[in-house]
Amino acid sequence: MLTRRRLLASAGALLVSTAVRAQPTVPAALAEARARAQDLPRLRSLLVHRDGRPWLEEALHGGTLDRPVNVKSVSKVWISALVGQAIGRGALPGVEAAAVPLLGRPVPSGADPRVARITVEDLLTMRAGLQRTSGPYYGPWIASRDWVGHVLTRPFVDVPGGGMQYSTGSTHLLSAILTHATGRNTLALAREGLGAPLGVEIPPWDRDPQGIYLGGNNMGISPRGLLRFGELYRQDGLWRGERVLPEGWVKASWTPRTASIFTGDAYGYGWFMTQLAGHDVTYAWGFGGQLLYIVPTLRLTVVMTSDPASPSGSDGYAHALHTQVMARIVAAAAAA
Repeated sequence: MLTRRRLLASAGALLVSTAVRAQPTVPAALAEARARAQDLPRLRSLLVHRDGRPWLEEALHGGTLDRPVNVKSVSKVWISALVGQAIGRGALPGVEAAAVPLLGRPVPSGADPRVARITVEDLLTMRAGLQRTSGPYYGPWIASRDWVGHVLTRPFVDVPGGGMQYSTGSTHLLSAILTHATGRNTLALAREGLGAPLGVEIPPWDRDPQGIYLGGNNMGISPRGLLRFGELYRQDGLWRGERVLPEGWVKASWTPRTASIFTGDAYGYGWFMTQLAGHDVTYAWGFGGQLLYIVPTLRLTVVMTSDPASPSGSDGYAHALHTQVMARIVAAAAAA
């Protein structure tokens, strides 16, 4: 006769065995992606959702899934979303509008008159034509006493609407425009327009000397919160059946307008576009390896966050995330 202890042990073993059998088979490519991710010591989180459901979620190397982390330039797509919302409710006239009058301040005396030709869309697509305030120019810009004025007085290196000049100053001008046009700061707009409907915490981040929240860098979002934002775009601006972004904004944001001088990938309203494993992929990219990927045809949303202190483009780390992790995830989704 079986003792009570042996009966419980046998039942437990049966439950474990049943649970193991009930689990879906993990595609080999996804297992390979997971293994490669675990081998990258700078990677802090990896979340893969298919059809809005978790497929893989891992905190790596001391990372977190639920606490806000610095997503660096992934912040640019959040600013882009806020611009779309402001246009949708009539607070801004549209992407074709001249940008400088929307700032509500005099043009600095040292500015080239051509700044009057810069449109909102030029700022969204990094085609203002002004010398960059990113890369080697970032430090002097944020050390200045007037970030908006500093951007507007940069020399022109291209015509407005010309080639892409990746510059956080462009998205900071959008933050300043949003602040003036709505009478509310960018943090309040982000919390109300995106944080509240998505259930995402958005803590305060950097502000310029005039109190304008930095547009396009250093926002804190949890990896799971970032995934919800990606799902919002994957579902064409809808979240749980409610419209959060204006109809057509996602399509406009994902329409190629220019190309990156660094990678050659197409660029829209803050989003990059490329192909991986034969599928169209849209992604947002932040310094250090902060990445949000969306593959609409495979109903796939992927988040990767990394140590924000190290560059990811110059040493091949971002390339490894693209080709050794994300490409395998795409292949796994395509084969599943």
